Amino acid sequence: MKNMIIETIDQLKNDFYNVSQYIGQNPELGNEEYKACKILTETLEEHHFQVTTNVVNVPTAFEAVYDSGKPGPHIGFMAEYDALPEIGHACGHNLIGTMGIAAGIALSKVVSETGGKVFLYGTPAEETRGAKVTMSEEGVLDHLDVALMAHPSGGYRKSGSSLAMDALQFAFYGKAAHAAASPEDGINALDAVLQTFHSINALRQHVTSDVRIHGIIPEGGQAANIVPDYAVAQFYVRAEKRSSLNDVVNKVKNCAEGAALATGARLEISNYEYSYDDMITNEELSDCFTEKLLEVGIPNEDVLEARGGGSLDMGNVSQRVPSIHPYIQISDQPITAHTHEFREAALRQRGFEGMIVAAKALALTGYEILTNDDVLAKIKKEFEANQSLT
Repeated sequence: MKNMIIETIDQLKNDFYNVSQYIGQNPELGNEEYKACKILTETLEEHHFQVTTNVVNVPTAFEAVYDSGKPGPHIGFMAEYDALPEIGHACGHNLIGTMGIAAGIALSKVVSETGGKVFLYGTPAEETRGAKVTMSEEGVLDHLDVALMAHPSGGYRKSGSSLAMDALQFAFYGKAAHAAASPEDGINALDAVLQTFHSINALRQHVTSDVRIHGIIPEGGQAANIVPDYAVAQFYVRAEKRSSLNDVVNKVKNCAEGAALATGARLEISNYEYSYDDMITNEELSDCFTEKLLEVGIPNEDVLEARGGGSLDMGNVSQRVPSIHPYIQISDQPITAHTHEFREAALRQRGFEGMIVAAKALALTGYEILTNDDVLAKIKKEFEANQSLT
């Protein structure tokens, strides 16, 4: 049956190539991925998956299931397909979405023998308001025995950690005045923003080394001769664990509240994007995936150890379901995500071939869990142990 999985992916390579190219050539921002959602779900329906769209009230989110009709584990593959502003699929989500359906379709061809169910979750807006957050909060994924995905990269790397993240917006409301004739009548909202930045810079000395705080000023006034009556600062605040992040976020909020008090501006605090939890890789599951990479021909020395950094909505999934988020090679040259070079790599034949390798390894990982009770038991035992620590 392993051969059937590999052969299915090879036989359908042209179809998968067309899907990945179509999504890559038609980039859509988060929650606007109508074309990508359509081609992914139509492909799954062609292979007899039952598809439900508008999951968690997000029009471009979907759940697709192939039910063997026999008892067995629930294997979940995560598909992402949102693009970045201006530079399109510079994070390779055209490959991630296609990789997910390739693995799911291949595994579906053998579940009539193994039992169990194969699930595909279309998860929009990973870059901003990731649907995995809402799916996790609403318990949509809780039935899964495992959740699997892999991310394009410049090399092969085992699944690791990610930083918990809150996206904070500080909107300051002041009072406009002529900046030269009557500045005493004004309340400078931009000063409140600048004071917030200064206070946060002072805070950096007193946080742990895993903490990252970085921000921008999307609105800071309209003209130099008008005291700004409205200004906005936006920050990503990150830390290794959600528990420690919450404490840092409170301190960052205090910086903004102090700036409002000092300047007399009124402050409104909000989250302008969804909060992401830290990724907890299930090491038993990760080892299983690495083993399958080796089975499909990737040399052991090419698979690097895990490395943390960045933030993922897959982190929220990992808090509820045993999960992995490894990285797969799509270029023979060094590349960095969120660049034009990465986008081009995700559209080239080399990038597609890397995606095919990952799809095979993901599908074989799913097959191992469907057929090996001992492996699944170890995965669940580790997950339960991690849950007891949180």
